[in-house]
Amino acid sequence: MHTRPGSRAHLSMAHEPRARNPARMSAVFQELLPAGIATAELSGPGDPSMLSTAERKHIGAAVAKRASEFAAGRLCARRALAQYGIHDYPLVGGADRRPQWPSTLVGSITHTQGFSAAAVAERSRFRGIGIDVESIGRVTRDVWSEVLLPEEQRWLEQLDPREQAQIAALMFSAKESFYKCQYELTSQWLDFQDVALDVVGWNLGLGSFAVHPRKTTRIVEAYQGRLFGRFAFRRGLVLTGIAIAVSDSV
Repeated sequence: MHTRPGSRAHLSMAHEPRARNPARMSAVFQELLPAGIATAELSGPGDPSMLSTAERKHIGAAVAKRASEFAAGRLCARRALAQYGIHDYPLVGGADRRPQWPSTLVGSITHTQGFSAAAVAERSRFRGIGIDVESIGRVTRDVWSEVLLPEEQRWLEQLDPREQAQIAALMFSAKESFYKCQYELTSQWLDFQDVALDVVGWNLGLGSFAVHPRKTTRIVEAYQGRLFGRFAFRRGLVLTGIAIAVSDSV
């Protein structure tokens, strides 16, 4: 998984002391994603002063909450990138707001209140990665019709309120993970109604989901019937992840 320092993927822009980074490698996301993907997480806010000059310029005069979330995600990304010998890389966003990873890598960042994470892998091994984290209870009934298909809503209606809160958050997060992953390949924005999910193991706290795109894209053409992700519930959160390996293509 590691790239030897000094190889083509090795970039070093040492602007801040590396030891200060509070993000740590993520055991839970490591379990959710295939082998060969570096993952990192951070509980609590990020310190904007630890951002590179380019990253601070990128967020400009953002409000404190936004700056803290951005910093937390970037610190996670920095920790994951270090597994490939890349240190203090200025990870800014492009015109579509997606992080601009080093050319040899693909990645994904997620954050919610009090928790952030990042996943990074070599582009030669993975075509796309998507991770997401969502707070249980945030996806309330009044938004179900926006993020769930009619059959998904009918399923939730059969569950008790506690289970409804968990599954609504899970399905929202799983779709977000898939959208991030597929965008790396298609550069196409999808709506929540463009994807149906089958979820297995939700009542066990750890399980998997199958993605069934309802809209024709390159994803449907190349990976139909073979798109799977994993999820875990953890301290009031649901974490989801999905990756498409180069070897998965038809």
